[in-house]
Amino acid sequence: MDGKEPYELGPDSRPKDGVPRGTVTPHREFESTFVYPETRRTYNLYVPAQYDPAKPACLMVFQDGDEYAGPIVNVPVVFDNLIASGEMPVTIALFVNPGNPGPGAPVYGGTGNRNVEYDNCNADYATFLAEELIPQISQEYNISGDPEHRAICGISSGGACAFTAGWFRPDQFRKVVSHCGSFIEIMGAHNYPSWIRRQYRRPLKVYLQTGAKDLDIKLGHIPLANREMEAALLYRGYDVRLEFGEGGHTLIHGGALFPDTMRWLWSDVV
Repeated sequence: MDGKEPYELGPDSRPKDGVPRGTVTPHREFESTFVYPETRRTYNLYVPAQYDPAKPACLMVFQDGDEYAGPIVNVPVVFDNLIASGEMPVTIALFVNPGNPGPGAPVYGGTGNRNVEYDNCNADYATFLAEELIPQISQEYNISGDPEHRAICGISSGGACAFTAGWFRPDQFRKVVSHCGSFIEIMGAHNYPSWIRRQYRRPLKVYLQTGAKDLDIKLGHIPLANREMEAALLYRGYDVRLEFGEGGHTLIHGGALFPDTMRWLWSDVV
């Protein structure tokens, strides 16, 4: 996910002198036991320097976690800077990658499990996080169970997945960040604008980002799909923000905006 776009990381995405640095664990492996049986995935965790085991920390989950932990977004550095400045709460980041089938295990979608985990419009992936992976992490860290203190983020199908997690499990996640979200006709996400308008209002805060050069393919037009998402969310009175830029289907613009995204997303918690 690269390309030439008129965006670059700002000072809040780069290390600053005197700012305490959190720790990022090496990759760990996790095997699902009941939502996606026998699939394995890697994940790692960012834990801020200010983490206090006596106080529940907020949690933010990133799909395609290696993309977000890497230099395009520099999530750990952004968190270091904004937690130190008091512009976001003490937050643990869970960078989780899509699952892969183990030896002899069923393949749920394509050659891996990304498609079925991220593109299905159901509660499965959020339930996997809430009832399998997060409880394991909670054995080591004190993570808040308040859904207002839990955010979820992703790009492309991972962005649609983030919204799906909030839509079906607002008891677990109420803050959503979608970069170049694939709200198109892959496995049903093109229905969200209609569902948003007609179904009961969920207590969600939603950040959307896309660009004029995002994908226009036979399954749909991602820039238009995100505008339709914004219109439907505004119609129903959701707390929503759409950033529409010049870029394509990459994290470059979303990465450049990420510090301000976090300020907006967590403004009701700090």
